[in-house]
Amino acid sequence: MNPPSLCPIGVGWPARALLALLISLLSIPFSPAASAAEFDYRLAPRRIADGVYVLIGRTEDFSLANGGNIVNTGFVVGTQGVVAIDTGSSRRYGEQMRAAIARITPLPVVLVINTHHHPDHFLGNQAFAADTLAALPETIRAIEAEGPGFLDNMYRLNGDWMRATEVVVPRRALAAGRINAGGRELELIALGGHTVADLVVLDHASGTLFTADLVFNGRAPTTPHADITQWLQALDRLEQISFRQLVPGHGEVAADTAPIADTRRYLRWLAQTIRDGAEQGLDMTEMLALPVPATHAELAEVASEYRRSITHLYPAAERAALGVPR
Repeated sequence: MNPPSLCPIGVGWPARALLALLISLLSIPFSPAASAAEFDYRLAPRRIADGVYVLIGRTEDFSLANGGNIVNTGFVVGTQGVVAIDTGSSRRYGEQMRAAIARITPLPVVLVINTHHHPDHFLGNQAFAADTLAALPETIRAIEAEGPGFLDNMYRLNGDWMRATEVVVPRRALAAGRINAGGRELELIALGGHTVADLVVLDHASGTLFTADLVFNGRAPTTPHADITQWLQALDRLEQISFRQLVPGHGEVAADTAPIADTRRYLRWLAQTIRDGAEQGLDMTEMLALPVPATHAELAEVASEYRRSITHLYPAAERAALGVPR
């Protein structure tokens, strides 16, 4: 059978039939799969002190609806340049963060700090110059080792928001202590517990403390790499630091230590619940069925984060209760 020929109007196809087809096609709403408007994080820098800005994410889990915009990032403007603190969850986020910075100041970004190796804090690295990317040595190694797996999962969770995102590993290793970056005096405080290495940044001029994910405000903490004992020690250290305002990794900015205390209270409850369950011989199913007490029920994502924490942490607690070596 010969293929149909492409005929001009009035020869193979009746003109009215073709016109009707064209009208019906034009009536279909146009919805491009990847228009700029669809993938706009609407990042709005909030000035919280002279030269200090934050971009507050939602207290949600990753989804196609939020595109991974669940993290707090920030930047500090000095006399010669800008220091960015974390880069968000995707290349798009990083590009839009950089554009947001440019709306505030024409100064260049001279340093980009990845506070730890969780994907919502470093997958926007592509948007920034490679020689500005920096992190603690343990964080650099963790991004190298786990970054590709994180990226695959973020594509699954956030879909086309992640388009063209790749893992870019910072090459500049940071150490604890005072630095001058862009004409701004910063204190780098190396801790751990949420992950293998958690970097806290204190801007001395404004008294702003960027705690990253060592502190959650109004949201249940995430624990995929947690060492809760070490985390609690880090929180004790944070309470000893003099600051005027605290920027948590997730949740609203605070002017006091309440988010530190709330994070500690939740982690202590979680650790005790896991320890008690293991000593009582409860299995994983029984642990997952335990209710979250009313004292923590108002935390965003608390039910899902409790289940994840049991999955992450309970097997080790069972082995400890049985006296099995780690």
